[in-house]
Amino acid sequence: MSIKSDQRHLYLQVIDRLKADIEKGIYKENEKLPSEFELSKELGVSRATLREALRLLEEENIIVRRHGVGTFVNPKPVFTSGIEHLSSISSMIENVGMTPGTVFINATENSPTEHDLERFQCSAEDAVLTIERVRTADGEPVVYCIDKVLSKNLPSDYVQKKGVSIFSSLEESGDIHVAYAVTYIDPVGYHESVSPILNCGQETALLVLKQLHYDVNDRVVLYSKNYFRADKFSFHVIRKRV
Repeated sequence: MSIKSDQRHLYLQVIDRLKADIEKGIYKENEKLPSEFELSKELGVSRATLREALRLLEEENIIVRRHGVGTFVNPKPVFTSGIEHLSSISSMIENVGMTPGTVFINATENSPTEHDLERFQCSAEDAVLTIERVRTADGEPVVYCIDKVLSKNLPSDYVQKKGVSIFSSLEESGDIHVAYAVTYIDPVGYHESVSPILNCGQETALLVLKQLHYDVNDRVVLYSKNYFRADKFSFHVIRKRV
């Protein structure tokens, strides 16, 4: 059935039609769409109009175009969160009725790097603990986490406990309370070491969240670099006019 003209631009009508077809299950998640020639003929629009619609749908992360292969329907993210809220990964997973889990990979203690000295405002004698973990949802790996924290701010048996929350461990003594975080988000493609750990193929992108967590005294107490599967997570922010 072709697009019926109304007062809007044709590419907007094409976008609505393709979204509706995806919602109805005519085109399923990870399914390849018909070729541009077939789609433009089916919808009764030019290939230029179709390409503009596909470009905007790709910007919305509804489809993904793979050069030389075709156009595919992206799966809907399972987990979504506003980045203005400092939510834990566990709570995001629990909010959709799934069970969070942790696979502890490694913990290493080293002298602070130049970045660590600047980040934590610590001395060269302070040890920095780097913790690598994989967070799971119903047993499926969804986030690869690298956390850096001053060893002196964690209980001495933290590494032995492994699965215990870093936030709760930081606040255990009562001297530290995580108040807010500054977050930087970078989209990345296939990562040669992280993607296999998260069971991601070449087509699955990652979202990297780099976060500096501050306490009530504006001191950085935790640095996190988390790789989220982009087909599982989406993040949004509420922006107010000023």
